[in-house]
Amino acid sequence: MKTKYIVYAILILLVGSLVAYRITKNKAEKAQAGAGRGGAGGGKGGPGGAGAPPMRVEGIVVTPREFSNSLSVSGSVQANEQVQIRSEVPGLVRAIGFSEGSSVSKGQVLLRIDDSELRAQLAQALTKEKLSAENENRAKQLLEKEAISREEYETSLADLRSLQAQTQLIRAQLAKTLVRAPFSGKIGLRSISVGEYLTPTTAVANLVNTDPVKIQFSVPEKYAGQLDVNSSISFSIAGLPGKYSARIFAIEPGIDAGSRTLQLKARAANPSGKLLPGSFAKIDLPLATIKDAILIPTQAVVPVMNGKKVYITEDGKAKEVMIETSARTEKDVLVTSGLKAGDTVLTTGIMAMKPETAVKVKTGSGKGDKGKEGESKKPKAKS
Repeated sequence: MKTKYIVYAILILLVGSLVAYRITKNKAEKAQAGAGRGGAGGGKGGPGGAGAPPMRVEGIVVTPREFSNSLSVSGSVQANEQVQIRSEVPGLVRAIGFSEGSSVSKGQVLLRIDDSELRAQLAQALTKEKLSAENENRAKQLLEKEAISREEYETSLADLRSLQAQTQLIRAQLAKTLVRAPFSGKIGLRSISVGEYLTPTTAVANLVNTDPVKIQFSVPEKYAGQLDVNSSISFSIAGLPGKYSARIFAIEPGIDAGSRTLQLKARAANPSGKLLPGSFAKIDLPLATIKDAILIPTQAVVPVMNGKKVYITEDGKAKEVMIETSARTEKDVLVTSGLKAGDTVLTTGIMAMKPETAVKVKTGSGKGDKGKEGESKKPKAKS
């Protein structure tokens, strides 16, 4: 039993010694670290503290340049003309005058509907019309001899005109048995066969004219005043290389109240037929061109509660400046107020930046650091 107690006592002493040693060492390390910070920062830590070296950052010198503002929107390709081919009269299909997927000309016969019954009705109507014309002629001669009254003659004349109208109606029905192409274009897949009974509700095929094509798109209402008929646009189609050009030919006279957008249509040449109706189009719409625009990189802008801000250098220190912006590209932001030519805008370290922080700026020109802290290089004149 005594041996057991001796072992426990030794273990307790060892653990206590380790704990005391660890506490003493931690205190010594903390004291040494505090002394080091006090000597390096003069009692104040962080960038800009007394005795702290300038913060090394990158920046750009604001140089006005020409900026072509453009708007990127989405739209769709539409056929210049498009219609579903249907028959105006019911009947059996006797002949089909087109091949699926082929080009057809305006006036070309696409379908022939059985017209035997209508031709029989026309022959009957012509016989009645001929007999009525002979009766009208005899009545006219008798009227001249005063053998009949004018009322009797006018009755025979009315019968003749009624039969003539009936004949014209049958001829019009006969003309409708030939279904013709209303315009030149390419016809699609047909849904009927020879011998099928056709009704006016049956869609035979689609006929489209795709040269030129129409590009329909919409823009936010704030750009409505910058668009005019005959303005040029460019667009691209997924799966097709390069860009295509088009010209605006129609603008909706009012703003859509639901989407607050303005509808427009442009026309583009399509001689190769590669632009297919229904395709998605990505449209670049040129707007105003600004001669002396101030552009800065997007990473230099810091969003805040009451707007946007940037940091510039002034007397070797960072200065906070509130700005107003307009258009935005993939890399740059157009600044409308807050900056001027010659300002050096900081592009790195801005998230940890504070006003009055001492900075040493390396400009985007790639020529190395400046000789003086916070000194801004003046923009060079263009050759």
